[in-house]
Amino acid sequence: MDKRDALTAFDALSQETRLDVLRLLIQAGPEGIPAGEIGERLGVKQNTMSANLKILAQAGLVTTARDGRIIHYRANYKQIQGLMLFLMQDCCGGKTELCQPVIDQMACGC
Repeated sequence: MDKRDALTAFDALSQETRLDVLRLLIQAGPEGIPAGEIGERLGVKQNTMSANLKILAQAGLVTTARDGRIIHYRANYKQIQGLMLFLMQDCCGGKTELCQPVIDQMACGC
């Protein structure tokens, strides 16, 4: 991930609903959640949720998969890990052992 991608991701996450959506999708795991259910769980109107999901998708933080008429949204774990690694790449003024547990957890998908 480069700086431009990181800024796009942070811009997408700088709004409360979008941050809540991403955290919900991370919790849901690889199967994701149908679009309509996301709004129901978070108490957000469909048109507002649609706009927020579009921003997250444009930032690469979520992916979609269609199953008939239902669109499932999923967290894009690879992109999220890339964002975390971007933040940690120059960790701790050369004292990488301070950040190593975090990096190890991200690498193993824990």
